[in-house]
Amino acid sequence: MRRVLTKVGSLAAVSMMALALAQPAQAATQHSSASVRPADASSAAYFEFTDGTDTMVIQLTDAAKIQQARNILSGAQTDPTHVMGTIVKSPAPYNQPWNFTLDPNSITFFSMAMEACDGNIAYANANLDQVGGSLFPHSTFCPWHSQLTRELPAPSAS
Repeated sequence: MRRVLTKVGSLAAVSMMALALAQPAQAATQHSSASVRPADASSAAYFEFTDGTDTMVIQLTDAAKIQQARNILSGAQTDPTHVMGTIVKSPAPYNQPWNFTLDPNSITFFSMAMEACDGNIAYANANLDQVGGSLFPHSTFCPWHSQLTRELPAPSAS
């Protein structure tokens, strides 16, 4: 019985990882890593998350994902809650001081993911030249200790 449960658990874990990585990998091929599509200010929402040490800001433009993030912050959703997305190797004005951001169209929330996409914000920032190659395959970033901390007001146009 133990052997059967181990096989079932392994199969479930592999299936979850495949599903979690499918969308960010697809997003990476559909969107240039040089730019993030600007969102209509009225449809975008901004959320801060921590990796346990540092914080960064993500932009969400999909109404369902915005609601999901708000549900995580309110405690209405307790799983999945960690942040995953495709790294865009350029800074965004709302995500200072980091030299990268996450593609808003790729951001999802997860409970389990493969180790290859785990890391912390500062390490990703310091090693952007390796992202998508030996570091964070397909540019997928999924800090295991990530937690949303708050929703932020939209940045003012300067």
